[in-house]
Amino acid sequence: MPLQRRVPKAGFKNINHIEYLAVNLSALQKLADEKQLTKIGMAELVAAGLTNGKKLVKILGNGKLTAKLDVEANAFSKTAEEAIKAAGGNATKI
Repeated sequence: MPLQRRVPKAGFKNINHIEYLAVNLSALQKLADEKQLTKIGMAELVAAGLTNGKKLVKILGNGKLTAKLDVEANAFSKTAEEAIKAAGGNATKI
C-alpha cells in the first residue's frame, strides 16, 4: 500500500485565522502608572516594548484597571472592553 494511504490524515490549517498579540489590562495599568498616561495607542505600546508595531494587538481582561484610559487597539475581549468602560475610559478599535 502506498505511503500516503498508510499514514492517517492529520490537522487542518484555517487560512482565515487572524493571530493577535495579547496585552492584558494589568500591563496597561502598569504602563499608565509609570508614565502618567491617559491615552494608550499603538505608539505607546511600541515605546513600552509590548509590541513591535507589525503585529495586531488584542487587549485581554486579565488584571484590574483603576485609571481612566482611552485605549486604541486592533481588538478587545468582552471583559476588557467592559472593564475599560467601567473605569470611565474608551475602547477604540483601529
